[in-house]
Amino acid sequence: QVQLVESGGGLVQVGGSLRLSCAASGRTFSTYAMGWFRQGSGKERDFVAAITSSGSATVTYYADSVKGRFTISRDNAKNTVYLQMNSLKPEDTAVYYCAAAATYLPYGPALARVAYNYWGQGTQVTVSS
Repeated sequence: QVQLVESGGGLVQVGGSLRLSCAASGRTFSTYAMGWFRQGSGKERDFVAAITSSGSATVTYYADSVKGRFTISRDNAKNTVYLQMNSLKPEDTAVYYCAAAATYLPYGPALARVAYNYWGQGTQVTVSS
């Protein structure tokens, strides 16, 4: 069983930055694919970014809406994945969820909610204009 705890959400002005963190339990964190999803009020939970490793290669994926503004990274020594969010827009307002999959995820599955086995409780990000 893997437990995920997000932190770092809050209120920020348009153009500002936030860094979300997701701390994971478990001894095999480095082998997990990690993703960030978000859910705005009354909307579906959408893919934001993912990071996954196969052997020594690590790949990242991003939704088109956040490319160039958001960066996903991980620190395996700390069992933590991060989402650095820059140039925030009002449409980035949502609850952000961290997710983990106990395997490498190629591009297609990495974007799908069903591919992830574990979810955090979410952290609210509000971008004010």
